[in-house]
Amino acid sequence: MFKNKEALLLDMNSTFMFGEDRFGEEEDYSEYYRTIGGGLSADHVNDIINHIYEYLGYRYPTEGYRHCFPTLEEAIESGVNIEISNHEKEKIIETFAFHEHGAIPEEYVSALKQLHEKFTLSLVVDIWAPKDMWLTTFRNLGIWELFTAYSFSSDHGMVKPSPKPFEIVINKLNIPKEKCLVIGDSLRRDLGGSLAAGIDCVLVGGATSGRAFASYSSLLQFNEDVQSCN
Repeated sequence: MFKNKEALLLDMNSTFMFGEDRFGEEEDYSEYYRTIGGGLSADHVNDIINHIYEYLGYRYPTEGYRHCFPTLEEAIESGVNIEISNHEKEKIIETFAFHEHGAIPEEYVSALKQLHEKFTLSLVVDIWAPKDMWLTTFRNLGIWELFTAYSFSSDHGMVKPSPKPFEIVINKLNIPKEKCLVIGDSLRRDLGGSLAAGIDCVLVGGATSGRAFASYSSLLQFNEDVQSCN
């Protein structure tokens, strides 16, 4: 089934990273914010981050922002419309990243390493915060070197289902589209974006569609199928 495929373009959240996007009125963002030296009051910090999340969350599914999605800094300056020092702005952004960031279970780390033996791996990831915290996690887990190319939306402001992030990665890989597979959990973002870019998509996480190349309950099940092919 996968014999003619050479490269995987992997989504991240709910594909191999889980427990991400810990936002909501019940969250106390000030707990982490205090540990990194932030000086604003708890109520102020919580209010700022909730407003940022609301501002970006409204725009994320909107087609008009698909190729010009705001940065966190722009959301603070335009969406929240407050003036804070650069020091506090950096702490707010890092706190937002901490709550957007999830965890990669050990079995998924192993699966990525096994898939790397079969395919060229790359990333097509939508995140709102700068990618630094994720890169640190990847390096600490020993998986950053597995990825030959990547697209993080916070680098360029283009979010799925735009085909452009997929095309960025395809151009870096220099591998024909017909030899590539997108792996992701979202019908709208991953399947929609990959089809717009002309790339086959495997759905994981329970989503199914007749337009998908295949569907699996998880990336682990996909990896088991791949490994059993030999």
